[in-house]
Amino acid sequence: MTLHRLRVLPRDVDAAALGLLLDAPAPPTLAELVLRHGDDRLVLGVLGASHAVTATSGGGRLTEQVSCDAVAAGGRPLPRSTRAGAYRLTSDARTVPAAELSATAAHLRTRAGGADWVCGAFPGDGAALTALTGAALDGGWTWRTWHLYPGPEEGVIVTTRSRWTP
Repeated sequence: MTLHRLRVLPRDVDAAALGLLLDAPAPPTLAELVLRHGDDRLVLGVLGASHAVTATSGGGRLTEQVSCDAVAAGGRPLPRSTRAGAYRLTSDARTVPAAELSATAAHLRTRAGGADWVCGAFPGDGAALTALTGAALDGGWTWRTWHLYPGPEEGVIVTTRSRWTP
C-alpha cells in the first residue's frame, strides 16, 4: 500500500502559488516511491502538498519540483506547458465543487494501492492529498501528479503530466 497518512500540515495550501523548478537538488520528501527499470530510476516524492521527482536514465538525470517554494528557489510560476530539451510538462488547474474534489480524492486513494503509485494524505480534510504515478518509457520516464486543495464549498485540483526521454 502506498497511501501515506501524513501527520504534518501541508505547507503548500494555495494552488495559485505553485511553481516549477528543474534540475535543482530535490528537497526532503514526506513520502516517496522508487521505480526501477534496469539501471534507470524514478523517485516520486510527496512534499507538503506538492511534489519532487528525480529521474535517471542512460546516465542522465533530471529533477522536477512543483511547489510553492519553487519560484523563490529560482524556478518560475507553474506553466500550462513547457519544454526543455528532452523534458515536457503540461499542467492544469481546475476549481471544482467540494463533492467532485472528494470523489477525486476517493478515486486516487483507491489507485494508491498500485505498485506504481504514491499518495500522501494530509490531516484535517479527507480530500487534502497529493498523488503521483510513473512508468518507464523506452529510454526515459513519464509521470503524472494530482494536488488536491479542499475549501469549504469548492476546491482546486492541479494535475501535471511530465515526460523525459534523454
